[in-house]
Amino acid sequence: MDDASIKLADFGFAKRVDMHDEGLKTACGTPGYVAPEILESRPYGKSVDIWSIGVITYILLCGYPPFHDDNHHALFRKIKQGQFEFDAPYWDAISDDAKHFIGQMLVVDNKLRY
Repeated sequence: MDDASIKLADFGFAKRVDMHDEGLKTACGTPGYVAPEILESRPYGKSVDIWSIGVITYILLCGYPPFHDDNHHALFRKIKQGQFEFDAPYWDAISDDAKHFIGQMLVVDNKLRY
């Protein structure tokens, strides 16, 4: 397996969100990391960051992203459905706790995501 590089960058769209905000509406993000609510043009908040952390954690543990497809429409469908797997043999040595941690961050319903 090749090494994977991850760089956290492009904070140009970063915004401080407080409890009184009704949600952000700007559609932005890198295709494989974007949360379902952004793809569905719904207002969003901090839970999109939790989603992205789930994607990054997944990549750090196995070396490839949870949602991947060369076709953007197919990729976005997988994201909106939360369609990912912990493929063998890459995930065989990864603890169930780590898989649970990722699974809780990659929940499609942002109200259940943590």
